[in-house]
Amino acid sequence: MVARRKVAVVGVALSDCGRVDDATPYALHAQAARRALADAGLDRSLVDGFASAGLGTLAPVEVAEYLGLRPTWVDSTSVGGSTWEVMAAHAADAIAAGHARAVLLVYGSTARADVRAGRRTGTLSFGTRGPAQFEVPYGHTLIAKYAMAARRHMIEYGTTIEQLAEVAVQARANAALNPEAMFRTPITVEEVLAGPMIADPFTKLHCCVRSDGGAAVLLVARECVRDCRTAPVWVLGSGESVSHAAMSEWPDFTVSPAAVSGRLAFERAGVRPSEIDFAELYDAFTYMTLVTLEDLGFCGKGEGGAFVEKGRLRVEGGELPVNTDGGGLSAQHPGMRGLFLLVEAVRQLRGECGERQVRRGDGALPRLAVASGTGGWFCSSGTVVLGAG
Repeated sequence: MVARRKVAVVGVALSDCGRVDDATPYALHAQAARRALADAGLDRSLVDGFASAGLGTLAPVEVAEYLGLRPTWVDSTSVGGSTWEVMAAHAADAIAAGHARAVLLVYGSTARADVRAGRRTGTLSFGTRGPAQFEVPYGHTLIAKYAMAARRHMIEYGTTIEQLAEVAVQARANAALNPEAMFRTPITVEEVLAGPMIADPFTKLHCCVRSDGGAAVLLVARECVRDCRTAPVWVLGSGESVSHAAMSEWPDFTVSPAAVSGRLAFERAGVRPSEIDFAELYDAFTYMTLVTLEDLGFCGKGEGGAFVEKGRLRVEGGELPVNTDGGGLSAQHPGMRGLFLLVEAVRQLRGECGERQVRRGDGALPRLAVASGTGGWFCSSGTVVLGAG
């Protein structure tokens, strides 16, 4: 394995997740941050780098102040669901260059509670300026953009709605092994297809859940690892890419920017997709999982449907367990979920996942994982390859 083992993830944590009606987003940030530092066994005084997005007018300044931090390296990159993989890459580069020794990534959201309490609506608007002005007047919603892309893949490659439904079914099977998942009751392909239509071809169970929750990840320089209570998980390689803002500028609806970010991450890590033990992929909709598997090189372009329909994504018996906690489709999805992918990947590599723990063919713990986040409507992608200590 060719890799610079200079930066390690030593602390990961989730805040209370799912249905959290009595906390603010700031409180969820703080809860996740405290738990991640406790997980690593480090004091917050060590943290000199901080990254956050999605909260406050001057993120991450407001959140750092709330947490009592005065960082000398900050990042507020905001590219939707891929934000945290991109931030992790930036943090790793900063630590490797000596610009920081310990960088804390934190996210928290009360997306579900806010809708429930009437503080916001369920509709997500990106405004009407810039490229959006040419699409908004026609009612082209966020989910409609994903649905269009899924339909294009079905037309081009013969992907079936049953194959897309299999992604949801297998995510729920993994969630059934996760006591912290919001939805754990098994579902069938028939139940997915019979649900209310949201945006053709997506019925309700093709779409992610809406939850509250937060997450935090602590990355440190190699020399700090000896002071941690946890085994290090090394950042082996990363890549990032942006594709388009307007759908009219997307060259091919069947290719996501993960095709670029994934290639870069694997090349920089010195590993091949075939060496990966499990994958944590952004799954706001079932099609995202399918096309990301193709674009990361786990199967050929157009072969995603056949790949997922054989149960390969399951923790129990799957060849490539995907979204081992149940993903955004069943576990939790409080908004920009990319940080949750990193938390789950690290926990799996450390062997801390109990009933849903991934094992290699010989029964050993996994050694290599990939986390790939997607932002916007396939507008951006960040991919990180992680290796066990």
